Amino acid sequence: MNFHHTFVQSKVNHKQTLILLHGTGGDEHDLLSLGTFLAPHASLLGIRGKVKEGQANRFFRRLSEGVFDEADLLFRTRELSSFLDEVKDHYGLWDNEWIAVGYSNGANIAASMLLLEPAVLTSALLFRAMMPLTPPRLPDLKRHSVYLSSGREDPIVPHASSERLEETLRAAGADVTHDWQNAGHGVLQSEFTSAKTWLASHTGKPWGDEP
Repeated sequence: MNFHHTFVQSKVNHKQTLILLHGTGGDEHDLLSLGTFLAPHASLLGIRGKVKEGQANRFFRRLSEGVFDEADLLFRTRELSSFLDEVKDHYGLWDNEWIAVGYSNGANIAASMLLLEPAVLTSALLFRAMMPLTPPRLPDLKRHSVYLSSGREDPIVPHASSERLEETLRAAGADVTHDWQNAGHGVLQSEFTSAKTWLASHTGKPWGDEP
């Protein structure tokens, strides 16, 4: 398998796996504690982006702030989707719910997977995401749930781009919750609490502190 990753198997055979996708400069360990907070009994898969921007890890290249290399994004989306299929085989997780949890660059690659490779994921929690690209056709997302958390004071992600992502996901049939926060690009602890509550009500089985 060709991505650096860390996998934490559920100790209670829980049938959900969180795919943890870091922001620029992060790695496969960055969101493990968040994953444990959101879903204490789920399996966790932290993945390190393969693209380097200086010394910083990313999931795809950008030409400048907010301007993505679309050809690379297409390639990296399909590469990551293929890797997740390998992971499902390797760890025997085909019958799990696969839920992406992404921040910034990680949220954008997760959004791209929803638009281009919708069969890979069942739902997603996207913090500070923007519209990554225009898909050649709308996917069928009628069985998908998506939580978006955006900052009203975010200097990096334009409001219009986050709103366009929401509109596109809704047009594709997804059940979308979009929470606007009085925050910048950083994420508040209260957002994680809201995301945990959302997750408990939008996945196959409520998750709490008991299996």
